[in-house]
Amino acid sequence: MKMRIHKEGWAVMGLVLLLVIIILVVINLIFPKQTIIHFILYGIAIVFYFFVVRFFRDPIREVEPDDNLIISGADGKVVVIEDVFEKEYFKDKRKQVSVFMSPLDIHVNWFPVSGKVKYFRHNQGFYFIASKPKSSDENERTTTVVELNNGTEILFRQIAGTVARRIVCYATDGKEATQGENLGIIKFGSRFDLFLPLDAKVEVELGQKVTGCETVMARLK
Repeated sequence: MKMRIHKEGWAVMGLVLLLVIIILVVINLIFPKQTIIHFILYGIAIVFYFFVVRFFRDPIREVEPDDNLIISGADGKVVVIEDVFEKEYFKDKRKQVSVFMSPLDIHVNWFPVSGKVKYFRHNQGFYFIASKPKSSDENERTTTVVELNNGTEILFRQIAGTVARRIVCYATDGKEATQGENLGIIKFGSRFDLFLPLDAKVEVELGQKVTGCETVMARLK
């Protein structure tokens, strides 16, 4: 699999690298004699920076768009499959399928369907643990609705969590979205919700690990 660094990561990585270098330089100015503690700190700095860089991985995954399939918009684990009342846009019952992204998962998100963006909102909120059900309505989140060519509307959310503090989303009202296209990234954590028609056939199970752009989450009838 080809891998690159997400464009949102370069500024963060540069800032973190600068801070790490400054801290190490200051330590060496105050305690110039090299000791085992110095080398332990160097090791910690290298490991810490490795995980910062690792967080912004952006895999290149090829997708053949299919209007009958809903693909995963995130890497992670399925934590919710249930019928719920969606109160922000549809205001009726929908089938919710949610994927939780741990700090070790890739945090880039992708459009799960192709079509036209009919609705987009970035809502401020809290930072509850993203695996909990209330995070879908109460945490900071983006809500995007895409209308497929056949008129079906699919709603999906990027949800911030306890660690995540910033959501980046490239969806805008009227945008033509392509299945598998980069939707954005949640910096340091969280969850991706899908709200589907009640007659959609869910193809995943609770606890299943899924891969963005590859795992089929549901099929439309």
